[in-house]
Amino acid sequence: MECKARFTTYETAELSLPRVIKSDGRRETFSDDKLRGGIVKALEKRPVEMERVEAAVNRIKRRVRESGEREIDSRRIGDLVMDELRALDQVAYVRFASVYRSFEDVRAFLEEIERLENELPPDLREQQLDLIPADEPKGKR
Repeated sequence: MECKARFTTYETAELSLPRVIKSDGRRETFSDDKLRGGIVKALEKRPVEMERVEAAVNRIKRRVRESGEREIDSRRIGDLVMDELRALDQVAYVRFASVYRSFEDVRAFLEEIERLENELPPDLREQQLDLIPADEPKGKR
């Protein structure tokens, strides 16, 4: 009996992501789900569409992949997440930063909020809700 089937093979580029070096020195496989989960958790109950979240996840993955490194420090990924959250939503950025940066006290936390408000470009500022209402006097913070 003779086989008359036809088979086709395809080659694809393997776009692998580097392994992640955790703060305790452990190494683990890069996880899209973990990255997305951290961003979504920071954005919980915030008015940000999932399309924008997915775009942020893709930008982070592209930057990690383009680094060309075989391993990447988890702090570097955290910095990339903070960059994306800063543009997506100020409240989510502050939520993530409060855990990620482990602020020593309330003063350090307020300094980060003020720095964020001062550094945000005007076009992004218009898309954001205020962190602290404008009518609230500074002394009441």
